[in-house]
Amino acid sequence: MPEYSLKINGKKLKVDVSEDTPLLWVLRDHLNLTGTKYGCGIAQCGACTIHVDGMPTRSCISPVTLGIGKEITTIEGLSENGDHPVQKAWDAIDVPQCGFCQSGQMMTASALLKENPNPNDEEISMAMSAHICRCGTYHRINDAVKLAAKIQKQ
Repeated sequence: MPEYSLKINGKKLKVDVSEDTPLLWVLRDHLNLTGTKYGCGIAQCGACTIHVDGMPTRSCISPVTLGIGKEITTIEGLSENGDHPVQKAWDAIDVPQCGFCQSGQMMTASALLKENPNPNDEEISMAMSAHICRCGTYHRINDAVKLAAKIQKQ
């Protein structure tokens, strides 16, 4: 198997996997970064969302080769101490019920706020609508994105 060098959460890491191995399984099974979740396997639910060069990316359908020469960020790399504005807001609003989809939700929310630091309700709904939350915490998710926008301004 070929060896690939990837930059994940600011660290250069090497993995020996086939070229079509999804980034999700590289992260979870080979690098023990289990915050990124497997949901549907067809890029519909959003549980597997990571950042590739700052863009929200569904890792379940993205081959390892997509990450070559790019900066990959997982939920573990969003902040060292869990103090990213999105993480603070998620805690303050008490967003999760089961929590399964939340790492993907937070990765999309953080990318949205980086691109648009003051999104309106429609912009938040549009960005976050690409995710499925089986527990139905959508209202709290939207409230948390608004709070995160306020926190990051401070």
